[in-house]
Amino acid sequence: MTKYIGNELQLFAKATNWKQYYAKYLRPHINGDVLEVGAGIGGTTAILCDGTQKSWTCLEPDTEMVQQMELVVKKECCNIVAGTIDDLPQGSTFDTIMYIDVIEHIEDDKAEILRASQRLKPQGKLIILVPAHQWLFSPFDKEIGHFRRYNKSMLRAIMPRSLQKVSLFYLDAVGMFASIANKWVLKQPYPTSDQIHFWDKTMLPLSKILDPAIFYSLGKSLIGIWKKSDV
Repeated sequence: MTKYIGNELQLFAKATNWKQYYAKYLRPHINGDVLEVGAGIGGTTAILCDGTQKSWTCLEPDTEMVQQMELVVKKECCNIVAGTIDDLPQGSTFDTIMYIDVIEHIEDDKAEILRASQRLKPQGKLIILVPAHQWLFSPFDKEIGHFRRYNKSMLRAIMPRSLQKVSLFYLDAVGMFASIANKWVLKQPYPTSDQIHFWDKTMLPLSKILDPAIFYSLGKSLIGIWKKSDV
C-alpha cells in the first residue's frame, strides 16, 4: 500500500472558492473518458465530475484515502481504482487525464507524465495543476511530501514530444503573497483552518480580479494543458 504523507487534503477540503475558481479553467477541456490520477479523498472529483463525461475513473494509490473517497464520490459518477497508472487494464486509454496537485508528490515526474501520455487517445488532453515557484518551497511543502514546486520551464521540460501545449498560466496572484508570508515570516508546517478560510474567502476574490489584469503572469499555482497529436 502507498501511504500518502500529510493531511492537507482535509485542511483544504473547505476551500470551495478555490476549487470552483480553477474548475472554471479546466471544465472546457474535460470530456469523454476521464482519468483523475491521485484523486485523494474525492474533493476535486466532487467539483468536476458533473455527469456530462462519458466515464470518470478515480485513481488513488493510498487505500485509506480510497475508503474515504467512497464516502464522498457518487459511485454512479466515478469508477474508483486503488493503485497507480500501471495498475490500469492494459490498453485502456482516455480522452482526458488530470493531475490536480499530484505531480509535485512524484519523484520521477517525467517518467510519470510519459506513462500518462501513453494512456491518452489521439487529441486527448493532459491537465496539470501544481504549486508554483521553487523559490517558494517551504516547510509546508516538505511536510506534505512535495519534491518540488514548478515554473513554466520546469513543467515544459517533463512533457514528451507527443504532447503539444494548449495553455500554460499562473493562477491566484494574491495567494502567492500568502505563500511568501508563510515561507519567510510564519514558517508553519501547516496552515490553520482560519488561515485557509481567510485565503479562500477574502484573498481569492481579489485574485479573480488581479489574475486577468496581469495576464495570469503570477500566482501560487500553475496550470498546464497539453493535447496529444494524432500520431
